[in-house]
Amino acid sequence: MGIRRVVAGHDENGKAIILSDGDAANVHQPTSTIESTLLWVTDSAPASNSGTTDTADQEIGIPPPPNGSIFRIVEFAPEGKDGANEELEYLASVGAEQHEGARHPGMHKTHSIDYAIIMSGEVDMFVDEDEVHLKAGDVVVQRGNSHAWVNRGTEPCRIAFILIDAVPVADA
Repeated sequence: MGIRRVVAGHDENGKAIILSDGDAANVHQPTSTIESTLLWVTDSAPASNSGTTDTADQEIGIPPPPNGSIFRIVEFAPEGKDGANEELEYLASVGAEQHEGARHPGMHKTHSIDYAIIMSGEVDMFVDEDEVHLKAGDVVVQRGNSHAWVNRGTEPCRIAFILIDAVPVADA
């Protein structure tokens, strides 16, 4: 996917500097249809802007840490015949809450508020009772709801996600 990540911060005198500028290093391809690039993680709110630690240099599942946030970009390839089953196995391995008997094997939810920005391509977002077709420039705000991302097209779809820890929604 090759995503350039620039991280700005402060030197020992409090002057603004560029701490790093280069390809994001934490890239994983957990299935043949998903590639995920972790860009930043916070583990508290308010987050600390001190130090020079690269918080993306860690293994982390889909949900953000308690009281924290995650910023990542995910590229969804067109879903092939095995894509949904691979996604199901991946979601189970990274802490996403899944639902037996859901309308798509990729249905999951996290206890977070999620901001999703469709950067390129097209994708369908399934929720329990609806679905919506999304294109580049569209944004989604998810509030702890069950959902799945399904690329029925012929081109990859790239989505930027910001997940912020939230109080779980009571199950209906």
